[in-house]
Amino acid sequence: MNQIVHTSNPVLLVGGGNCNPAQLALALTQYSTVVAADGGAAQVLSAGHMPDAVYGDLDSLAPELQADLEPGVLRHIAEQDSTDFDKALRHIDSPLIVGLGFLGARLDHQLAAMTVLVRRADQRCVLLGDDDVVFLAPPQLSLDLPVGTRFSLFPLSQVTGRSEGLRWSIEGLVFGPDTQIGTSNETIGPVELTFDQPGMLVILPIEVADQVLLQLASVPGWSRARE
Repeated sequence: MNQIVHTSNPVLLVGGGNCNPAQLALALTQYSTVVAADGGAAQVLSAGHMPDAVYGDLDSLAPELQADLEPGVLRHIAEQDSTDFDKALRHIDSPLIVGLGFLGARLDHQLAAMTVLVRRADQRCVLLGDDDVVFLAPPQLSLDLPVGTRFSLFPLSQVTGRSEGLRWSIEGLVFGPDTQIGTSNETIGPVELTFDQPGMLVILPIEVADQVLLQLASVPGWSRARE
């Protein structure tokens, strides 16, 4: 059985997709625990850092890089029924996981990662890209963002909720990926959101990432992942 990373502090999780070198370099100074999903280990190593653990089926990590990892870091998971992001996420026990290298590049990889956010709803995970912050909305969330901030909601399952502080209220709407979505909304004041079940993605500008991370680290999450 693969060892789980346990920590009471936030964890940086690095994937093999687009990863801004400056953003990664800064993140490596901010988080004491660093986990990689398969090919994400190459990005961590190239930044001069040794990951604490690498999970995946290892189809994206060159053998010579695997050999560069310290003993015990590589944690091979051979099954092909889940993505490397899923493999890594389910082996981390932390109050907050910050993901780099999962947005941008291939659209199918981005969609797969967003699906995992819903499947592993008990994990508080925030994905950061060059332009966006993406996370699964918790049961309740408060954010005091600048007026006019882009605030997009995209459901991956049927979800209902309530809102304050958005130009277009979500009260009374039944969201679903094939019915009602909530992209291109914007803030008109402090935002208060509540949702009845996991399934709603929140997509915000990267400029508000610090506030998102601060808030998500302190609010109750969903009790368990949805399988």
